[in-house]
Amino acid sequence: MELNEFSDITVGYRERMRRLALFDPIHELDRKKVKDQQGQSIDMKGLGLLALLFFFEQKIMRNHKVGKKNLASFLQKLTGRLYILDGNAFEEIASTIIETFRPTHGKKRSYAFYNWETFKEDNLEYSLLKAKTFDSKTNTQFYTLDEDGLELVFATKEFYSEFQLSINQLMLRKQLEKGEFRGALRQINEMRIDVETLNERMIKLRHEIQRSIVSEETFDRYKQLLEDIHARLEKENEEFSELRQFVKETKDRLYEKDYHQKEKKTYAYVLEITNQLEEVHYEHSKLLEQGIELKNHTLKAAQESLYYTGIDAFNFDQDINARVVGTPLPLEAMKGVLHPFLHVHQEQSWSPFTIFAEQNIREDREEKVDYGFMELGNETENDYQERLQKNYGYVMKMSLMAIEDGCLELEGLIDYLGEKDEGLIHQRFFYDFWIILHQRSPIVSGKIETEDGEQNHSMDDALAQLGNRTLRINERKEILNVTERFSIQNMDIYIEGGIANEL
Repeated sequence: MELNEFSDITVGYRERMRRLALFDPIHELDRKKVKDQQGQSIDMKGLGLLALLFFFEQKIMRNHKVGKKNLASFLQKLTGRLYILDGNAFEEIASTIIETFRPTHGKKRSYAFYNWETFKEDNLEYSLLKAKTFDSKTNTQFYTLDEDGLELVFATKEFYSEFQLSINQLMLRKQLEKGEFRGALRQINEMRIDVETLNERMIKLRHEIQRSIVSEETFDRYKQLLEDIHARLEKENEEFSELRQFVKETKDRLYEKDYHQKEKKTYAYVLEITNQLEEVHYEHSKLLEQGIELKNHTLKAAQESLYYTGIDAFNFDQDINARVVGTPLPLEAMKGVLHPFLHVHQEQSWSPFTIFAEQNIREDREEKVDYGFMELGNETENDYQERLQKNYGYVMKMSLMAIEDGCLELEGLIDYLGEKDEGLIHQRFFYDFWIILHQRSPIVSGKIETEDGEQNHSMDDALAQLGNRTLRINERKEILNVTERFSIQNMDIYIEGGIANEL
């Protein structure tokens, strides 16, 4: 074999060694000799991998407060039947694992090796765990998986993290086709982690572009990298759109077969899958926008900074002045040297077609034209919110009375309210109230978080009357034509256990 053929073999040698280095902490744990109270050797390598999977599971569940004691409790519950150890011993094992994955000095782990691509000694750094938050009250440090830790977890599943999202999309489609809705829900949670990891990489890439572009070669390399990222994100976005349509068709098919009544748990899983998939798709679409912004603005700004760096390094006296004055040049050559510094000739002209342009003709009057929106009068937004909150509270009070009298369908409840308070069923807020309940079912007492961060919500008075009871609303097929103006779909009403609050 020729020497250039050997160089083809060693291309990307550092990246290959980095993937091997990720397993070094696991092997380091394996070299530790730890025994339980009966002298049985403890599988520290296996406990290290279990710790990574534990932190990965907590990341999926979006639990950001996981510390040493949580890990020790998990290991004790999982291995208590095999090893005879007390709680303090498990905490020491958890400390050993965390310190191995994340050294106490706070620096990343390093891995030295000989790089056969560059024929030099090389060193790389990586981090499996990173500090998340710190609770000063309990003096507890919480941890979460770092990007390298996620890659190590994905590597144990025999595929690379760059294609994790695409693979999860394929797995999700297969699970939906087989009707494994519970597993599909977990798959969506893993996809959320993939999107968050991609977002962190995009942020790092932005900083790297702004810091590392020092030549046209590096600019072209990053430009090609961004184009590849954008192409992959577009394919993933198309797959998300197809998955959304597939889930929608599945939900409609189950609804047509009355699965929402026969198999309520299955139908609830499908609704949850729909909501979670919408959230993940929304976060992924922001990644697509971020990639476009990187390509169109950040990369362009980096190229401009490269241009101005060249201007700053340009010496006019030495490169132009000395050349023109010190070297006798013919007139034609002088024009060539000075031409880049001359202004481009600009000719000002006026087109006769301007007189045919649209004219803004207004008479000289004292009144001014108002281009704003119509105002609602003296009533403020807070007054309207308070009045709507009271109305919803009154509807909930009357509805609970009807439910206690045996009205378990919306049709019977409307008949009941028509006898008690006929004017109520002619109000728009009565139907808005039931639409909100249907969207948020199951409903429990408590505060509803608003998108703009306000403290109060229009449903606060109504939900407070539930106490510790749970209200469930399921839609039915028939449409109720209540009045000439209002109609609404019939619903089944269920109320479960607890005691009501008296207002």
